[in-house]
Amino acid sequence: MNSTRVVESRAESNTIRESPENGIAGLKHLRYDIISGIVVSLVSLPLSSGIAIASGVPPIYGLISAIIAGLIFPFIGGSYVTIAGPAAGLAPALVAVMVSLGGVGDAQHVGAGYPFLLCVIFIVGFVQMFLAILKLARFAAIIPVSVVEGMLASIGLLIIVKQLPLFFGYTGTLKPHEFFEFVRATPAYAAEMTGPVFTVSIATLALLFIFGRMKDARFLRIVPPQLVAVVLGVILGQVMQLGSMAEGRFLISLPKDPFHGAALPDFNSLFSHQELWYAVTIAVITLTLIDGVESLATAMAIDRIDPFQRKSQPNRVLLAMGVCNVASSVVGGLTIIPGGVKSKANIASGGRTLWANFTNAICLILYLVVARDLINLIPMGVLAAVLIYTGWKMCEPLVWKHMAQIGKHQLGIFVITIVSTLMTDLLWGIIIGTSAKFLLNMLLYRQSLLAVQSTTPSPTLFRAVLDFFSNPVSKREVEQDVYHLYLDKPLVCFNSMRLSDELERIPENVREIYIHLDCHVSVIDHTSCENLMEAIDQFSHKNVVVTIVGLDQMKRLSKYHAGARLATPAMSGH
Repeated sequence: MNSTRVVESRAESNTIRESPENGIAGLKHLRYDIISGIVVSLVSLPLSSGIAIASGVPPIYGLISAIIAGLIFPFIGGSYVTIAGPAAGLAPALVAVMVSLGGVGDAQHVGAGYPFLLCVIFIVGFVQMFLAILKLARFAAIIPVSVVEGMLASIGLLIIVKQLPLFFGYTGTLKPHEFFEFVRATPAYAAEMTGPVFTVSIATLALLFIFGRMKDARFLRIVPPQLVAVVLGVILGQVMQLGSMAEGRFLISLPKDPFHGAALPDFNSLFSHQELWYAVTIAVITLTLIDGVESLATAMAIDRIDPFQRKSQPNRVLLAMGVCNVASSVVGGLTIIPGGVKSKANIASGGRTLWANFTNAICLILYLVVARDLINLIPMGVLAAVLIYTGWKMCEPLVWKHMAQIGKHQLGIFVITIVSTLMTDLLWGIIIGTSAKFLLNMLLYRQSLLAVQSTTPSPTLFRAVLDFFSNPVSKREVEQDVYHLYLDKPLVCFNSMRLSDELERIPENVREIYIHLDCHVSVIDHTSCENLMEAIDQFSHKNVVVTIVGLDQMKRLSKYHAGARLATPAMSGH
């Protein structure tokens, strides 16, 4: 019997003897979470402010969102070391929604569309709670990995171009709203730049890139590079006397009473403007989809670097984000999702539970109360530089290289998603990218079946669609502490959640698992292979050996360990 065996043993740490829990039980680790929460708050302060500006609202609204997330998320749970708050990935979508609902604002003013956006966020929160109660978070797995990566890369590009006016210190009227409009306007921003602002901005950005290459520097493991760059940017801004230029427009301006006079959801006006209902419907669908996919993708990504190897609960995370979004909207805050940058800072600083989120929120409140004047020294260009660097990390050449290593097909889906997103919007980008992935899987399915079953009629479209959305598991067997799963259908992103459900039902006493693939498993796409390898890794942490029978006889479409695979004639005997 030919097989591919995936076995990993979990080494016991000499310093970590138990996995910290959230809630009351996690208070025993509070000393670690307090220290980490303080560090995270110093990253969250400039990042949340910048995200708010990128979203078309004053910085205080980003800080309000981060505070609400920190005060609520720890009491609902769902993950362990993720830090929730406003996210750069949602900023382009929020701007687009406000434009469709009446107008977007800027760092000094709230646009006419913002009270309606808050209504949308309120509705999105309830939709997320409803989906979580129905345990539908797993359907996020339907979105292919290459499409998610393409969505994030396109968001990164959108963030970069939309921060260029602040980066250059442009003081003219902003007219562009779409990606290519900003690109065409970039020469004008550069031609009319404010020299001192650009000097501070470019110096901050250069520092971030320098720090990004100093991966072994011990002090950057303790003090996040974004914080160092912002502090140095503030100092340089004072030297350049940015506060005395353009009536202080080049510096952050927080209100004396941050919670007084905030914009609130305006449901009464929304109900009376029926011409906006269609835009609201599209906005709710778009934000629910993007918010959900990015929230769950970020939580799973952070799970992989959790030193305690804990696993998030997708439905619980979605419920928490729903509650946070409802609460944030009623006090004027932005959408809330787990954030990658802040979560990594939390892990690097020794955070162990969601109480680090709570500490982060308390620190932000204290900063607003006692350090408002210091915060108002942060130059806008510095925040733009931080966001441009964040956007760069989402779309840098290394991301493209990684997708190319996975396989040319996945690179194609990745590029299609990016181009379609930039030419339309995030919702259509996801739809077009996912549709392209479906067509690709259809072609691979047909190609593989014809190679394995050359004497049979060509597979029909109906059969392919049926197989793609059906449970790939045909039979289950238990032999003492050995569990067998038999698969007889293609394993693609559209049905991989079915296999995940099957794996979750395996009894705890099982010590060995065999997953049998027959010739009807004509294709395993990249997303499914990634999910399968992730599940195997989770079993390995429980000292459970997983053997995939027949995987070594499938044709790999790239050298990547979790790349797509096709069935071969050698499997016909299984």
